[in-house]
Amino acid sequence: MIYSLTDIVWLFFLYSFLGWCVEVCWAAIHRKQFVNRGFVNSPLCPIYGFGSTLFAVFLPELAARPFFLFLGGLLMATMLEYSTGMLMEKIFRKKLWSYSHIKYNLSGYVCARYSLLWGALAVLTMRFANPFLCRIFHMVPWPVTLVVQWVMAGLLFVDFLTTAMAVLGMKITARNLALLSEGMQQTSRLLENTLTARIQRRMEKSFPSIDKTTLAEDLKRKETEADSRKTVFAQGCSFYKLVCLFFIGSFLGDLTETVFCRLTMGVWMSRSSVVYGPFSIVWGLACALLTLFLYRYRNKSDRHIFLAGTLLGGAYEYICSVFTELVFGTVFWDYSGFAFNLGGRINLLYCFFWGIAAVVWLKIIYPALSRLIEKLPRKAGTILVNCMIVFMLFNMAISSLALARYTERNTTGRDTMNAAATPEPLPSSGNTGVNPARENSFLDDFLDAHFPDERMERIYPNAKIVSSQ
Repeated sequence: MIYSLTDIVWLFFLYSFLGWCVEVCWAAIHRKQFVNRGFVNSPLCPIYGFGSTLFAVFLPELAARPFFLFLGGLLMATMLEYSTGMLMEKIFRKKLWSYSHIKYNLSGYVCARYSLLWGALAVLTMRFANPFLCRIFHMVPWPVTLVVQWVMAGLLFVDFLTTAMAVLGMKITARNLALLSEGMQQTSRLLENTLTARIQRRMEKSFPSIDKTTLAEDLKRKETEADSRKTVFAQGCSFYKLVCLFFIGSFLGDLTETVFCRLTMGVWMSRSSVVYGPFSIVWGLACALLTLFLYRYRNKSDRHIFLAGTLLGGAYEYICSVFTELVFGTVFWDYSGFAFNLGGRINLLYCFFWGIAAVVWLKIIYPALSRLIEKLPRKAGTILVNCMIVFMLFNMAISSLALARYTERNTTGRDTMNAAATPEPLPSSGNTGVNPARENSFLDDFLDAHFPDERMERIYPNAKIVSSQ
């Protein structure tokens, strides 16, 4: 089934609440007392809601194939939990949860036991629970749905904002303890108001791993690392390092695919994702995300990196395929002609290629590129990377608009051709293939003039318009 935005919002809040209930019951059994296990103060665990959202958006077409649905849910939820764990550790400088005591864990963020449970939950929710729940949601009057969802979203936003402010207060308190600064103590007194103190106590009670002494020690280490970064540009796995890797990976990925098409198909074919420059966004993001997720495991054996790259690469390519189809109404690659493919979005051979690429990247390419990037002058490197970010944001925005307009021209053109068979002729708008019932805007005219069908088909030769019917 296809889920509407309203269905997804309902599922997000419902599963966030159910996840909170499960967490509270589990904590009550083990700690013999009620503990609000949610990150926010309201009775919600948003990570469960985000997990259900990922399932509803990316996995509907796998509902009839339980094994792949299980595998997809396992991978997506594991990536979500791992990413959330890393983000929370960046905020608190300490793990909010740790599976280090459980066998087959990955840095304590995720473990095999709960990843398998996530996969089972994906099968259960997508095949049985969601269709039943959506039938109930559809019985709620639309005005009531609109009001309730907006109110819940507003309350969650305020709740998250106040919690984030409390977290900021905790970090400032830790800094006071570490520096013993009179000025910072005054700042602390201003921040330690009733709301902040109450939320902090709840967070420390819910997540015992948050310890102020440890926070102070971590803060000292972080400040020491910051001092070293003042002289070295993009040291370690920093933001600027990831941005540089994104651009390099985008270029190398486009070059690799272009040469591969020439060798296998005998033609030179554009493999770029954007209208300006030879950049493959899929490869660039893959390089940056692969480095982000596997940086701390770069010294592991080749087989471990190969397996991680195969699974993560396959999941990533599948998500990208679904995303581009949903957003742009266009399919940029189709592997239906390959053996062992999944909906034409991924195939086993190319998943193995992802695994090989992960090994080559982390063992050979990344170390050399990292040393090269860190040789850039700090000030010049910062200016250069900021300019590159602005350029790529503009490039992606123009590319998105051009693709959306290209899709509109082609889909409305088909409708016009179908309607031409009727006795009554359609009035002409003076723009072939464009909806005659709507007058073109300045942006439409600009996109039609600078990105006509011929240019778009040259940039995206494998793009296929997906019918909305």
